[in-house]
Amino acid sequence: MADYVLAIDQGTTSSRAIVFDHSGRIVSTGQLEHDQIFPKAGWVEHNPDQIWNNVREAVGLALTRANINHSDIAAVGITNQRETAVVWDKTTGKPVYNAIVWQDTRTQAIVDELGGGTGPDKYKDVVGLPLATYFSGPKIKWILDNVEGAREAADRGDLLFGNTDAWVLWNMTGGPDGGVHVTDVTNASRTMLMDLDTLSWREDIAADMGIPLSMLPEIRSSSEVYGHGRPRGMVPGVPIAGILGDQQAATFGQACFEVGTAKNTYGTGNFMLLNTGTQKVPSKNGLLTTVCYKIGDAPQVYALEGSIAVTGSLVQWLRDNLGLFADAPDVEWLARKVEDNGGAYFVPAFSGLFAPYWRPDARGALVGLTRYVTRNHIARASLEATAYQTREVMDAMKADSGVELTELKVDGGMVANELLMQFQADQLGVDVVRPKVAETTALGAAYAAGIAVGFWEGEGDVTANWVEDKRWSPAMPEQERDRLYRNWKKAVTKTFDWVDEDVQ
Repeated sequence: MADYVLAIDQGTTSSRAIVFDHSGRIVSTGQLEHDQIFPKAGWVEHNPDQIWNNVREAVGLALTRANINHSDIAAVGITNQRETAVVWDKTTGKPVYNAIVWQDTRTQAIVDELGGGTGPDKYKDVVGLPLATYFSGPKIKWILDNVEGAREAADRGDLLFGNTDAWVLWNMTGGPDGGVHVTDVTNASRTMLMDLDTLSWREDIAADMGIPLSMLPEIRSSSEVYGHGRPRGMVPGVPIAGILGDQQAATFGQACFEVGTAKNTYGTGNFMLLNTGTQKVPSKNGLLTTVCYKIGDAPQVYALEGSIAVTGSLVQWLRDNLGLFADAPDVEWLARKVEDNGGAYFVPAFSGLFAPYWRPDARGALVGLTRYVTRNHIARASLEATAYQTREVMDAMKADSGVELTELKVDGGMVANELLMQFQADQLGVDVVRPKVAETTALGAAYAAGIAVGFWEGEGDVTANWVEDKRWSPAMPEQERDRLYRNWKKAVTKTFDWVDEDVQ
């Protein structure tokens, strides 16, 4: 009897493998970081071969540390950085170009051209997304237009596309020797190519982008057996049975199954999802309409999402680019040395602003500076930026859904920062709740896979396993909260209209 489920979490900065037991507790982990490649300003790439090698090594580490092997694993679930596009040759298994990462902004000209006279909402009624550099479709077009021989190879049917979930699955199930080319509805809903109602590829939109349908993976549910580990792989014969984009996986792992429940993940960026049930809710306030999950043959569940491009990566930037501290957690130590931000506000629009503004012309700004401001104030302003951006998204969700949230479940690396979590509760005016198992992204993928093979019975088991770890309640006077937020909104306007046609 297999006692565990393995989750592969292929993220923006690293690939992790985590073994979970039936109670949803972590048994062991393996993790390796991959290179962040910046060929030009605004360009962000990953090496797909490095990612695949790291996934294999991470799985080996996790199994070894748990002192188990593939026969102890009931199923494998995959979760991944969404929108990051990989295009590879199905015969050789080699990528034709580096993966273009979700943060990359090189496709702005393509996006503008596609919008034409209609503008960024051209496809929004169908796909739930505005035209933006964030999504996979324009990235595929860029590769086909700019990599020598790629267009011809695609027209011959030799090239395949996938977000990193499809890349990992294809390699795990055989690669050029019978690899399964499949994605799930959550990842497909981030390409700008899937109809949210029919859950199928839109031939007309793909044609607009010059993308042959032969490149696209088959769309399946988030919880079913897609294939099995290849015979000489790290999990030979084990069913690979769950795929969820990282933010949907975290929503699933947080047991947000009721309409109106929401979670916020604090990672490289921040992503808040609100479950809207089997009814999709079009956004009029800068949010995305997306698929939350689909379990087997059950109807798909939709969500509203607020995507924030830069939160945790701002802390990395302070560490790596400015050298303000040596280790990311030190940002809290610096920020605690001052009582407030000293009047400084940091708007990290490094690649434009995502929700609720969708302003590709914006760039980062540190405003309100006086001689009084120290690096401690800048550290605090950087943390506060995450909380302010989250409040903007929550306000948009209230406006779109009519739902007043009573609490917000949180997860991701930054939830260990207690100063930030308290300030977040202060800004939102509702309790912020952290679960015992903070690795909810990997856990959600594990649950989807385990449900598909009967290891768990269904959503009820997920809810039963969820345990609260800590709760932060608002403690700031309302007048002070509103004053800070008013100044934040003013600071945001200073980032607009920075990028002209001749300034990138």
